[in-house]
Amino acid sequence: MPTPKKKSSPQIKRARKIVSQKPLQKKFSTFSFTITHQESHTQARTGIISTPHGTIHTPAFIPVATQATIKALTPQQLNDIGFDAILCNTYHLYLRPGPDTVYKLGKLQKFMAWHKPVFTDSGGFQVFSLNDGLCQIDDDGVTFTSHIDQSKHRFTPEISMQIQQKLGADLIFAFDQCLDITADYNTTKASLNRTHAWAQRSLSAFNKLNKDQSQALYGIIQGGRFKELREESAKFISQLNFDAIGIGSIFGDPKEESKQLVEHALKFVPKEKTKHLLGIGAVEDLFTYVELGIDTFDCVLPTRLARVGYIFLRPESGGTLQNRYRCRITNATFKQDPSPLDKHCTCYVCKTFTKAYIRHLFKANELLFYTLTTYHNLAFFQRVMQEIRESIEQDSFLPLKKKWIK
Repeated sequence: MPTPKKKSSPQIKRARKIVSQKPLQKKFSTFSFTITHQESHTQARTGIISTPHGTIHTPAFIPVATQATIKALTPQQLNDIGFDAILCNTYHLYLRPGPDTVYKLGKLQKFMAWHKPVFTDSGGFQVFSLNDGLCQIDDDGVTFTSHIDQSKHRFTPEISMQIQQKLGADLIFAFDQCLDITADYNTTKASLNRTHAWAQRSLSAFNKLNKDQSQALYGIIQGGRFKELREESAKFISQLNFDAIGIGSIFGDPKEESKQLVEHALKFVPKEKTKHLLGIGAVEDLFTYVELGIDTFDCVLPTRLARVGYIFLRPESGGTLQNRYRCRITNATFKQDPSPLDKHCTCYVCKTFTKAYIRHLFKANELLFYTLTTYHNLAFFQRVMQEIRESIEQDSFLPLKKKWIK
């Protein structure tokens, strides 16, 4: 028996109507994106994102500072590694210390003593990731239960914009509904309609709040594993007056299908807008999506793996696609190993400490272990992105990719 069609809510009907309207003209903004070089053999490009707190050289990996900190590192250490920006989490910072506290203490940069650009996500991914029973979705927004104290809370597109405005990040995201990549067509279509309605409401609320033009807003393309829905979303989001474009619910696996979905969506996105791929950080994925024209990525992968002992390795040091460019320093084989984590790495950790010492820190439950492994892994990712940028500028991206992806 065919499933009866559901009537669209008023919010969704308004959002559908917006695509036929002329985009609002924006006043002068402190945000800009400039493509500095287009690679001659691929869609890869270098660029500069300009914000009130400085510039981001792209393509760039953005470390995730979930609760206004990169776990185990100081802002100075992060700066020493060479990162241009970080991403903080709206959901977690809303629950504690709260957006009012962050606002009163000078917004995120002053609050955490990081004086470079900051992204914040919308909070949607974390809310929709809550276990069954902790999150109830309707066309207006989401009601959820705090994972900290089981208190009840409400997020809508307007509330997400208000929170992110108080947090004060330079680059913020529209509120969207995230789905598992395996969701069926009807579920994905309904979710996409909701995301498009929320995109329009996010943009409307943002324009009212962003009077000083100090923030830039990313619209997010969704559509699950269905090319026609990804295309629909790319066209819809691109016709709204967002500063930049994000692509969501691409989790990197299955690899080829994920690549095809992103590649197809990008056909319908303006080339002049900067594009961010949410939650992607595997080494091979960075090469895949830079080649397609993605400018920035965020992911907890290098820092989360560092805390359980996984160390990233360059190809010259044994890193391969098969071992995911990493080894586990906690293994007994490293107990008396006097070599650095990666003999071809030039970071502070690899120039100073041995595998044996860092393994000892882990076995002794010393907190310094988290600092050293996190520092190395982020230095690894920063160097990869620097080499990618240099290869694009020299029109030699594909030879670099071949060196890494064998």
